[in-house]
Amino acid sequence: MLFFPSKSGRVPEIQDYETFEWLGRLIGRLHAVGALRAYQARPTLSIENFGVEPSTYLLEHNIIPPELVDAYQTTVNQALAQIQRCYQQAGDSQYLRLHGDCYPGNMLWHDDGPHFVDFDDSRMGPAVQDLWLILNGSRQERLLQLDALLQGYTTFYDFDHRELYLIEALRTLRLIHYSAWLARRWNDPAFPNAFPWFNTLDYWQKRIEELAEQIELMQEQPLMTMIVP
Repeated sequence: MLFFPSKSGRVPEIQDYETFEWLGRLIGRLHAVGALRAYQARPTLSIENFGVEPSTYLLEHNIIPPELVDAYQTTVNQALAQIQRCYQQAGDSQYLRLHGDCYPGNMLWHDDGPHFVDFDDSRMGPAVQDLWLILNGSRQERLLQLDALLQGYTTFYDFDHRELYLIEALRTLRLIHYSAWLARRWNDPAFPNAFPWFNTLDYWQKRIEELAEQIELMQEQPLMTMIVP
């Protein structure tokens, strides 16, 4: 059993360039260690286990309202085809050990800087998975944030810029996977109480609309940072 020092902190307000750059340095250090060897037991973030298998589960277990099954199946198949195209554009990305769920809610900021919590979703995957979840706002704002992240990140670890083609594909996989994650736990009494909006007609209509929006976004040009390889 491993023991670590107790750390306190607050959820960071990630707004200024310096904060993004600081986070980039931390993630770069994390990935430099993560690239040293592969996980032996944890899974890999892939189209199959984050997209194909979860969507198949939802369809085969009658989770989706009958009147929306055809619309969901058509839309998710189109989304998976676009995800595959994005992966082809990105080429053969290096996979390394990731945090896996690197969004601001899983960060704590102390006087000496940020640290991460909740490594439950840590797995093998492309480096950009731990970067895109931090980006927010308009396209121009996200471009500036990405520049700052990579300015810090590349201080400690190289970044393959082809992975930028994966950002919207990974976002789409996360959306598909999350719905199946909830569905698999729906028999736990805590889940209907915590997520009362799940498994309603309105929920699935919004998920279909969301996937349709992602299909369009995956056909756009990816974010292109000014930080050169």
